[in-house]
Amino acid sequence: MEFFSPEIIGAIMIGCMLFSIFIGFPISFTLIFLGLVFGYWGFGKLVFYLMTLQFNMIMTESTLVAVPLFIFMGILMESAGLMERLFNSVQLMLSKTRGALFYAVMFVSTIFAAATGIVGASVTILGIMAGKTMIRSGYDTRLSAGLICAGGTLGILIPPSIMLVVMGPVLEIPVTDLFAAAIIPGIMLASLYAGYTTLRCYLNPKLGPVLPVSERPKNMGKVWYEFFMGLVPPAALVFFALGSILFGLATPTEGAGMGAFGSILLAVAYKKFTYKGLKEAMIKTLEITALIMFLVAASNFFGAVFSKLGTPSLLTDYLLGLEINKYWILAIMMAVIFLLGWPLEWVPIVLIVLPILLPLVQELGFNLTWFAILVAVNLQTAWLSPPVALSAYFLKGVVPQWDLKDIYLGMMQFMVIQVIGLILIIIFPKIALWLPSVMYPSP
Repeated sequence: MEFFSPEIIGAIMIGCMLFSIFIGFPISFTLIFLGLVFGYWGFGKLVFYLMTLQFNMIMTESTLVAVPLFIFMGILMESAGLMERLFNSVQLMLSKTRGALFYAVMFVSTIFAAATGIVGASVTILGIMAGKTMIRSGYDTRLSAGLICAGGTLGILIPPSIMLVVMGPVLEIPVTDLFAAAIIPGIMLASLYAGYTTLRCYLNPKLGPVLPVSERPKNMGKVWYEFFMGLVPPAALVFFALGSILFGLATPTEGAGMGAFGSILLAVAYKKFTYKGLKEAMIKTLEITALIMFLVAASNFFGAVFSKLGTPSLLTDYLLGLEINKYWILAIMMAVIFLLGWPLEWVPIVLIVLPILLPLVQELGFNLTWFAILVAVNLQTAWLSPPVALSAYFLKGVVPQWDLKDIYLGMMQFMVIQVIGLILIIIFPKIALWLPSVMYPSP
């Protein structure tokens, strides 16, 4: 055993971790077990004190209190049925426009992304609302499926994103900076999706035909009323919750609390509030939160052991010693995150991989807020990349008429658009950094 240096022990630990996760072991327990075993091998009984310290730090991290509150807000908003009214009204308002349903999906998915931040919920609800209507209206299957999946993934980028709330403490960046930095990239991606569908429908009108005359509205006043009632309440709730955080009127936790309380009021106002529904929302919130928080604590301990063994420093020194342009190193990091996004969700990547890369990013002199947004867009892209691509299975579950092959081919079109968006943010960092610099100018 003495032939192995602590850095090599850390490298072996990472290899064991990846192998264990890929063959299906529970991630949280695997991280704790490996952290204890390899930590004890590398530096003895100190590992037990390190575990206690790291778990206590997570339990006292006030920012993470916002996670269950935002999850609860999203679940209640989903159950209130506001998005269906909004979708139907936008569809009818644009009834004479080619690709009207594409615009409706894109508009609603952007609003819904801000309201929930949960990709699975967004793709599922969009599929339920739009899938059958698109089939009945003769819309192109691949373009429809790709747009629904791509629109649903906006939830992990557009604030208040749960991923950004978790990423803040990991990278030691204020969550408010991440929220501000994510707004313009989120809108940019939504605009790129809409622009792509517009171009495709212009070149081939059969991809998104206009609604039949029999389905067009006869009373536009009623359509506008439905649009107003579907848009204003969720938009107002998101604005007050997110705005209070961005403008410094409330902490992320306080803003999340306002959002959670506001979602209850909305459910009551729309007569969707029931004791049974509240109980189910709280149980679902508890399940998701327990999963995330336990993984946060486990990965924090694992990362601390890995860092103590010195492997990140060894990796940093090696890559810096290659004497290649720092943007090539950035490309390598983005490629690793993208590939890990196939089998893994964002939680282990943010909590395990980012702390490993953090010393290297700091040594290269990259802005951490900018890097965090690159990671967020990259992980959003991974949701659309076969062979795993969970978005495809969510959509297939609610629109069984669509073939999985067509869903995959549709998603890959939008994955290319997301890669273009990622490259634009790398070339023009101000896309992510302009708004934070205006809202929080350096003294």
